Amino acid sequence: MNLHQFRFLQEAVRHKLNLTEAARSLHTSQPGVSKAIIELESELGVEIFSRHGKRIRKLTEPGVEVLRSVDIILREVANLKRISQNYAERDAGQLTVAATHTQARYKLPWVIAEFRRRMPAVQVQLLQGTPEQIARAVREERADLGLASESLQDASDLLTLPCYNWQHLAVVPQGHPLAERSELTLADLAAHPLVTYEPAFAGRRQIDAAFAHAGLKPQIVLEALDSDVLKTYVELGLGVGLIAEMAFSPERDSALRAVPAGHLFGQQLTRVAFKRGMLQRSFVFLFTELISPRLPRKLVEQTLRGELDQQEPFSI
Repeated sequence: MNLHQFRFLQEAVRHKLNLTEAARSLHTSQPGVSKAIIELESELGVEIFSRHGKRIRKLTEPGVEVLRSVDIILREVANLKRISQNYAERDAGQLTVAATHTQARYKLPWVIAEFRRRMPAVQVQLLQGTPEQIARAVREERADLGLASESLQDASDLLTLPCYNWQHLAVVPQGHPLAERSELTLADLAAHPLVTYEPAFAGRRQIDAAFAHAGLKPQIVLEALDSDVLKTYVELGLGVGLIAEMAFSPERDSALRAVPAGHLFGQQLTRVAFKRGMLQRSFVFLFTELISPRLPRKLVEQTLRGELDQQEPFSI
């Protein structure tokens, strides 16, 4: 048995048993992947995959157990490399962060600027995507950590910690009928066209749930994942914008007026996600603490080691 066989098996499963795609990701040939898996089965004395002719169809029961062990072995091999990096390049390397557009555009700029000031030899790579894409990037170790407000808590194979709360704002052009209202109702919003986030982003679930609970059907005329896009269409008079409070600046967005909507849609929670069992380099903890002072290194390390519950003492 060897690590190449393990990686081939892992990639085959990751690519939903498409050996051609697995081979492409590994920069090798499809027959080479197939041969390595057959040789591993022969050495173990069990069938990892059930087959129909030459095509693999699914993991067998022993195959599930083999894959679980392979994942652990390859994770620990990666951790050995990180131990070396931690000591050989303690303050150098690359930090990859996966985040939604709202987090990347409004929360992370000052965090990255301060991180770079403290760690000038660490290159930061920023990946943007949907919460599902962020979870996948962390899971596949293409990102050291992920940041999002939706769905991360549903990924049972990831460790997710609460970072900070925020609420929605209703934004309208100056002079709009709702501009001078100190407190809005759902009925007020339902009476106007709305522009807001796509369903997977920035608390959209809570927006939909609030209207449904009140028996109201909102007039959503435009959905986007980019807060700046939403504000542009609000300025054009397309509708009332429902956006994250971090995306609004009275100085920058002087053509708009913001009215709090947290009492309608509740407090939202941004979470940071790590892959379970993955050893983190020291500067990852600095970055996490810059995102939220509630996440000091000692507590995050203890949680990653399983010494603390992932919700306590991080509750917000």
